Amino acid sequence: MSTFSDSYIAANASNFPAEAIPALRQRLEALDESQVSYILATELKSPTTALIFSILLGGLGADRFYIGQVGLGVAKLLLSWMTFGIWPLIDWFLIMGATKRVNLEKLNMALMAASYSR
Repeated sequence: MSTFSDSYIAANASNFPAEAIPALRQRLEALDESQVSYILATELKSPTTALIFSILLGGLGADRFYIGQVGLGVAKLLLSWMTFGIWPLIDWFLIMGATKRVNLEKLNMALMAASYSR
């Protein structure tokens, strides 16, 4: 099954924090054939797309809505004008890391669901 873990990591390494890759590889290698579908069904968000949303529509909170952080998206939509554009500017530097962390949380949830399906 290491073939699956290696190919999955190779295809999606840019979607996760670099420090989480070794642990993910270990957890993916422990899966059997029937559990792989849980991992493949997990929808990952692209950090690059989130950055583009942040640059173009960051003042409207589109970047946070894209990665599933609806509360922050609404807050950013309603309050970013009060920060005189500072919040959207700061998010240009934070959004890629936030997207990678959200993807890691989603994959961890899928791995937990797969482990319960044994």
